[in-house]
Amino acid sequence: MPIFLIVLIIILAVIVGALIALYFVGKRMQKKQEANQAQIDAAAQTMNFFIIDMKRMKLSEAGLPKIVTEQTPKYLRRAKLPILKVKVGPRVMSLICDAKVYETLAPKQEVKATVSGIYVTGAKRIRGPVVETDPKKRKAQIKAEKQAAKEAAKAAKKAGK
Repeated sequence: MPIFLIVLIIILAVIVGALIALYFVGKRMQKKQEANQAQIDAAAQTMNFFIIDMKRMKLSEAGLPKIVTEQTPKYLRRAKLPILKVKVGPRVMSLICDAKVYETLAPKQEVKATVSGIYVTGAKRIRGPVVETDPKKRKAQIKAEKQAAKEAAKAAKKAGK
């Protein structure tokens, strides 16, 4: 048997073994995700709040309770998460938002949201600007909002002089 054929058989065996391992690991991860989702759904409650600010920031910079950062795995502490700074009644809080929900929200908006602990899992706008859901148009909308904020800051600075 030529060496080329032996090497090819070994490579194929390794690839098949890796695919089988990935299949079983993926199944196990899916079961864990379903269990976690069931816990989140069980603890969910509806809240009305006003979004003051929203940013993607590191967990340590977000102003979340200390116990949250302690319980988070180290590799996730450096990752940037979508954070909402909201006003619930008289209290101002920081909440972690689901990535899909984050894309549909805008600052200065009153929202009726489903919250599980400090995690926002769903939201519907009550009052405030309508947010574009198309990603390309959404980026243009965010850019226009930032530009308007810069111009307003310049105008306020000129008026203050």
